[in-house]
Amino acid sequence: RPATVKRTLQPPHRRMSSNGRSRCSKTFKCWKPFMLKQPVMTAQAVAEFLGREFPQINGIYAVEAVGPFNSRVRCFFNQAYLRPGETISGPTMMGLADVSLYVTILANIGPVASAATTNLTFNFLRKPERADLIAECRLLKLGKSLAVGEVAIRSDGLTDLVVHATGTYSIPPQTAPVKPLPKPQPEAPAPTNAGLLR
Repeated sequence: RPATVKRTLQPPHRRMSSNGRSRCSKTFKCWKPFMLKQPVMTAQAVAEFLGREFPQINGIYAVEAVGPFNSRVRCFFNQAYLRPGETISGPTMMGLADVSLYVTILANIGPVASAATTNLTFNFLRKPERADLIAECRLLKLGKSLAVGEVAIRSDGLTDLVVHATGTYSIPPQTAPVKPLPKPQPEAPAPTNAGLLR
């Protein structure tokens, strides 16, 4: 009786052969979700970096979690964020989306303070509650010079989306290492006229 083959999660293009080994079609690249790149900065490290580089936002946001190409950021409720109609203003939610994109990118590439926004698009879906706002960001692309992501913002404790945003960040090129100056060559001794006077 053949031994029982333990079935594991496989990409759609992979099949189990008769000997129990997984084989992959040559026309597809193997998808391995367990090989996702881990973030290079923790949530605490990103929060400390923000507090050091952007002290003006201390007490406004909290980095709750970071992961491979994703993050969760909280914006604490404040009466100063309300606009006429007793709702949280649009610029407050736009700032939260921008910060969450920045946090996600830094967590996955390191403390690059000069990364800058190049595009942001917002869809305001419903009126937010008078509560904290939770932004969940997911990167769609993380390249050497550009990062593209989307942000879903909800009122704390609710599941309905308040804002959906997409954005693009420009990632500056890494600074090339400074090359050491060449060592000065010893000067050749100056010719003398002693032999010409004989």
